[in-house]
Amino acid sequence: MKTILFALVLSLLVVAMPLADQPNYKGHAISMYGDLKYGPDFTHFDYADPNAPKGGTVKMSANGTYDSMNQFILKGVWAYGLGLIYDSLTERSLDEPFSEYGLLAESIEVPPDRSWALFTLRSGAQWHDGKPITPEDVVFTFQTIQTKGSPRYRNYYADIKQVEKIGERQVKFTFGGKDNRELPLIVGQMSILPKHYWEGKNFEETTLEPPLGSGPYKIEAHDPGRSITYRRIENYWGADLPLNKGRYNPDVIHYDYYKDRTVATEAQKGGEFDFDLQNNSKSWATAYDIPAVAEGRLIKELIPHENGTGMQGFWFNTRRSKFADPKVRHALAHAFDFAWTNTNLFYGQYARSTSYFSNTELASSRLPQGQELEILEAFRGQVPEEVFTAEYNPPTTDGSGNIRQNLRVAARMLKAAGWSVKEGKLTNDASGETMVIEFLINNSPSWERIVGPYIQNLERLGVEATIKIVDTSQYQNRIQEYDFDAIVSLRAQSLSPGNEQRYYWTSAAADESGTRNYAGIKDPVVDALVDQLINAPDRKTLVATTRALDRALLWGHYVVPHWHIRAHRVVYWNKFSKPDISPKYMPQPWLYFPDTWWVDAAKEEALKKN
Repeated sequence: MKTILFALVLSLLVVAMPLADQPNYKGHAISMYGDLKYGPDFTHFDYADPNAPKGGTVKMSANGTYDSMNQFILKGVWAYGLGLIYDSLTERSLDEPFSEYGLLAESIEVPPDRSWALFTLRSGAQWHDGKPITPEDVVFTFQTIQTKGSPRYRNYYADIKQVEKIGERQVKFTFGGKDNRELPLIVGQMSILPKHYWEGKNFEETTLEPPLGSGPYKIEAHDPGRSITYRRIENYWGADLPLNKGRYNPDVIHYDYYKDRTVATEAQKGGEFDFDLQNNSKSWATAYDIPAVAEGRLIKELIPHENGTGMQGFWFNTRRSKFADPKVRHALAHAFDFAWTNTNLFYGQYARSTSYFSNTELASSRLPQGQELEILEAFRGQVPEEVFTAEYNPPTTDGSGNIRQNLRVAARMLKAAGWSVKEGKLTNDASGETMVIEFLINNSPSWERIVGPYIQNLERLGVEATIKIVDTSQYQNRIQEYDFDAIVSLRAQSLSPGNEQRYYWTSAAADESGTRNYAGIKDPVVDALVDQLINAPDRKTLVATTRALDRALLWGHYVVPHWHIRAHRVVYWNKFSKPDISPKYMPQPWLYFPDTWWVDAAKEEALKKN
């Protein structure tokens, strides 16, 4: 499964002799702190079947619309699946927490302090037009996305100070500091662009011209905003590499776009497309009581995973003065009745999220102790005292729907923060501003049934709250400019958080359009903890620092926490086969058909007969 550049980084649980004990490391792959599972002579990943047959067509759904095939800039809404056309220097293993294996690169070399990384390109690597992939392409890619690409790259690659061609097939990345152990790995994940294709073109503008790539698929056809089709490259240069054996099996991958997920669900049941990731709990519980499921022709499957589930919630935009006080944000959280919502709307499928790093060892719990406490002690007086004295838990209810006690608590907190109800409206005592909240929702009417009860409870506090559902393009534009009061968003996290945290939480990101610091967090403690996390010298320190960062974020009350589930809910027509082993760390959400599955000709024929 190819990964879009800002997609999520996975990390490590194994401990072995660190690379720093060696004078220099050079090999076919690289890991964060420990051993590699697959040696230089490995033949395939364990979760892939090297004998999987090629062929067939997979039809999938996509949400919303698209108007661009340039996924590297801020402008436009790019098409699903574009990562399929690009190769990167390395490819991650999905059954190790954080290991990268050479794809375009045949070897990776780093010094003990990881202050630079040298990649040697494979001699046979080529673009779809047959031209070789060169160090010049790598240098061009980095320079272009740093100067003309989305702001997320400037944050993500902030510590890369120089990229240069060293030899005929070698390119060297030099880093600004030492001990940023993650940088050689995330550099390897960079999708490489063809210099000769982009020269003379305006990289900063959207385009619907299918771009040139080097990956296992190319764009065969597209109907802008409605569909896009990818075809497997018959003579793909990397097809026989061990890390690609048994992967990228369908000949054709096709996406049809739907404005509404409920419509998409009905379309799949009618046979319009083959595979879907079902994120709607009501649909999962009630929409598939049909003969096709009972007869085994349409498969509903829960696939467990060990991914971090991150933090989904209602995110407040603290750039708005009404949300600047954490006491106000905390008070508003008391109006959300998760227990009632989970029972009555979600059929009890979810667990409440209490961490930005939920479902991992990185999540804070109970009271800080040991190294985590030592880290936090340096900030005593700069963080809420509750960080040291109380375990974080979002406000709870009994699930009956009666939350009067919570609303009384909220009213007292708002009063203490300088807000009173005047003529039925929650009003700031000093400025006279009334509390008006618009919940901005991206093209998903199904959220109305979830946000609606929360709005009703907020109205009992004197808040004037509304739901605004907009199309994907408008949503993206408003998010990039932080033109919203509150949104529903998921901040997914990896098992090895690192440089991407700058893009999520820091003061610098809060002031720059198009970052993922949706809440507008500007806290010197958070800034310092992000720097410490990035430069953690070992796994133990990384875990302790991440837990400390988690507490600082939680007690900032930037989000009303939602929920999570520890499995992927997939629905597919019974025309596929897959390996016996599933990878532990399957990406969420799946933007692509699982790349180790294949179209089973016998199953497909039997399905047609039924």
